[in-house]
Amino acid sequence: MTTTGMHHHPETGRGGGAWASSWTAFAAVMMIFGGVMAIFEGISAIAEDDVFVVTRNYAYNFNLTSWGWIHLSLGVLVVLAGAALFTGAMWARVVGITLAGLSMIANFMWLPYYPVWAIVLIAVDAFVIWALCVGISRQPRTE
Repeated sequence: MTTTGMHHHPETGRGGGAWASSWTAFAAVMMIFGGVMAIFEGISAIAEDDVFVVTRNYAYNFNLTSWGWIHLSLGVLVVLAGAALFTGAMWARVVGITLAGLSMIANFMWLPYYPVWAIVLIAVDAFVIWALCVGISRQPRTE
């Protein structure tokens, strides 16, 4: 009789569990890093720090305090989703991809205020999405 499907092998750690893949752990750490940076970015914007340069005639023109609250709240959600990724749950992976995509959009719209850092966080979010998409470990079929 042949058996097909997923099997958990404790000695290899494959097939599920808390550490489904090292790519998931990479994505979790990068999400926590990106979320903390977004929190700092949000706090600086709310305090109306002098490090931000406001470009005129940009299509997405919000005031600095609004952007600060957007980045602060999104950063907290990204940190929480990054921590949830350590459980290895599929829902955490889906939430992580969604929040990393939203973070990419927010940082794209943040480009005129702090362009270099926005580009860095866009790249971090792109790596997170890639790592979460390829990090699903599959156990080969046994017959």
